[in-house]
Amino acid sequence: MPHIEVKMLAGRTEEQKKKLAAALVKALTQELHCSDHYVTCTIEDYDARAWQDVFKTEITDKPQSVVYKKAEYDPKDLL
Repeated sequence: MPHIEVKMLAGRTEEQKKKLAAALVKALTQELHCSDHYVTCTIEDYDARAWQDVFKTEITDKPQSVVYKKAEYDPKDLL
């Protein structure tokens, strides 16, 4: 508790992912006033075709009350 989960298109380097994870953990611990001792973070890569299913499952089908930043693009444009 808490856990950060990032799902995105493939193409970022391992270094970019590590920097992103560190920045997200830092922001979370500062905002929630908790130790990073309790924070976990995962990053998963997807190709554009697989992203269609991820987008539907993780964004479109989720209750809008839990989607805090809505997409401003059509995932089909990535194909």
